[in-house]
Amino acid sequence: INAEYMGTRRRRICNRQHESLCCEIILEGIVLPLFLYAQSAGRGYAKGKDIKFGADARSSMLEGVSRLSKAVAVTLGPKGRNVVIEQSFGAPKITKDGVTVAKAIEFKEPFENLGAQLVRQVANTTNDIAGDGTTTSTILAHAIFNEGYKAVTQGTSPIDMKRGIDKAVDVVVANLREQTKNISSKEEITQVATISANGDKDVGQLIGHAMEKVGKEGVITVADGKTLETELEVVEGMSLDRGFLSPYFVTNAKTQKVELDDCYILICEKKISTLQQILPALEHIHNAGGPLLIVADDIDGEALATLIINKINGKLKVCAVKAPGFGDNKTNMMHDVATFCGGEVFSEEVGMNAMEKSFDVGILGRAKKITISKDSTIILNGNGDKSKLEDRKDLIQGMLANTDSSYEKEKLQERLAKLSGGVAVIKVGGASDVEVSEKKDRVTDALNATRAAVAEGIVIGGGTALLYASKALATLAADASLSDDQRTGVRIVQRAIQLPATTIVTNAGGEGSVVIHKLLGDANQTQGFDASTDRFVDMFEAGIVDPTKVVKTALVDAASVAGLMITTEAAVTELPADPAAAPPMGGGGMGGMGGMGGMGMY
Repeated sequence: INAEYMGTRRRRICNRQHESLCCEIILEGIVLPLFLYAQSAGRGYAKGKDIKFGADARSSMLEGVSRLSKAVAVTLGPKGRNVVIEQSFGAPKITKDGVTVAKAIEFKEPFENLGAQLVRQVANTTNDIAGDGTTTSTILAHAIFNEGYKAVTQGTSPIDMKRGIDKAVDVVVANLREQTKNISSKEEITQVATISANGDKDVGQLIGHAMEKVGKEGVITVADGKTLETELEVVEGMSLDRGFLSPYFVTNAKTQKVELDDCYILICEKKISTLQQILPALEHIHNAGGPLLIVADDIDGEALATLIINKINGKLKVCAVKAPGFGDNKTNMMHDVATFCGGEVFSEEVGMNAMEKSFDVGILGRAKKITISKDSTIILNGNGDKSKLEDRKDLIQGMLANTDSSYEKEKLQERLAKLSGGVAVIKVGGASDVEVSEKKDRVTDALNATRAAVAEGIVIGGGTALLYASKALATLAADASLSDDQRTGVRIVQRAIQLPATTIVTNAGGEGSVVIHKLLGDANQTQGFDASTDRFVDMFEAGIVDPTKVVKTALVDAASVAGLMITTEAAVTELPADPAAAPPMGGGGMGGMGGMGGMGMY
C-alpha cells in the first residue's frame, strides 16, 4: 500500500491486548495484520547452509542411522517388542510395524536426521514394493553402512568397496532364487500369513480363507471392525458400487433388496430418458418372462417412470442401476460387466439407435443371480465366455504392468478383482482403538507378505535364508579377479546378512552368535531356529517361511542406499532460522508509521 494512498485515507491502528503482533491497519474496511509486513520485510534474510565433509559427515549420519535402526530392530521376530509413538493429536500409537516406527522418527540434529531419512526411505521403498520386510531392510542398511564406515576410515576405497557390495548382492539374490519354493495350497498361504502377523494363527487362517474364497487376483482389504473379534466378510461374484435408482424396484421388503434369478442384463453407455430407446428390449423380456437389470449412464424421465409403473403392476420384473465410476473408468467398468455376463455395451459409437429398429437378443447378458441393495449390486455366475474373460484379465494385467500412477493401479486392481469374482474384507476388532490400530498394522503386513509369497514363492524364514546365502559369498570373496577393496565389500555383505537371524534370536532372549554358529555348521539347508519355542526345527515343516520377494527387496534396497551413504564425501543441511536476524516489529518494515498523529489508540 503506497504512501500516497495511505496519506489520503483515514487510518487507524488498533492494538489488541497491547501486543504489536496483533496490530492491524484498517483502510476503508480492509483489515491487514501488521505481521504480514514483518514477514515481507524479513524475506531478504537467508538462513544459509551448513556443510560437513568426509568422516565428520559420515559419522553424524551414522549416528542417526544407528539410533533409528535400534528403535526399529526391537520389533523383529515372534518375540519382538512394541514401540510407543507419541502423536500430535489423539492417543499414542503402539505398533510392531517397522516402517511405522521409521516414519515417526525425526532428529533435531540435521546431519543425524539426514542419515535417518535415507534409511527411512529404504523402509518406505521396501514397503511399497514388497509390502513387508521393512525391519529387515532397516537392519541390513545399518549393518552395511556401519561396517563400510569403519572400512573407509581405515583407508579402503569407498567406490571399489561399493562395487564389491553390488557383486555380493547379485550372488545372494541368485542364491535366494535357488532356495525358493513355489506355493499354492491354502495351508502354505496360511503359514506365510501367520509368520508375517508375528505368529498370530487367527490372522493367518483368516487371510488363507480369504485368498481361497476370492482367488489370487481377488481384492482383500483391511478395515476397522465394530466388535471385539476380527472377522472376514466375503463378497463373491462381481460387485458394483451402485444400487437401485428407486425403492419401488425392491422385491424383498424385509431386507430391502432386489433379488433377480436367471436375469437378463442390458448395458447402455448413454443416458436413457425415453421409452422408445429400450422398448424392443422390454418387449422381448415381457415375452420371455424373465427379469431384467438395466445398467446405464443414467435413467430418468419417461423411461424410469415406465419401468416403475410396470414393476408395481407386475407386468415386468425389472430394476435399473446407474453405471459405477466416472469418465473412462465408467466406460471400462461397463465393458467389464458385459464381458462377465456375455453381453454387449451399446453406445452411440456402435449404433445405440439401431436397437430401436431391430432388436438382437444377443446384446443381453445373463447371470444366475443378482442382488441389489440401495448402494451396491452383486452379480453371481455371469454367462460370459471364459476365454474372453481371461483375455480381458490379461489386458488389465498388461495395463497394470505399464502404469506408474498409484491411482491407476488401484482402479485397475479393483477391476481385475471384480472380473476374478470376489472381494474380501477383513474387519479388525479389538477392545480399544489403540489395539485395533496395532493389530491392523500386523494384518496389513501379513496380507502384503502373502501376496508377495504367491507371486514369487517362499524361502525358509527367521533370517535363515540370508544366513545360508552368506555361505555362497565365501566363494566370491576367494575370487582372484576381485581387488582387496572389492573383497572388503563382499565380506561386509556376508556379515550384514547374518544380522537379521541374530537379532531375532536376541529379541527372543537367546544368544545370537551361538545359534548362528550352529546353523552355519549344519549341512541341512532347511534347518533353522524357532524363536517362539527356542528349538531347532525344519523351517518348511514348521511353517516358518518368508516370501522371496520380501527378503530380496529388503536386501537390494538396503545395499543400494547404504552404498550411497558410504561413498558420501559431503553433506549439506539448512541452518536453523536465527530469530535475531529478523528486523524488530515496527522497525525496518514499518518506518514512517511513528509520526502519524491524530490516530486513536485503544
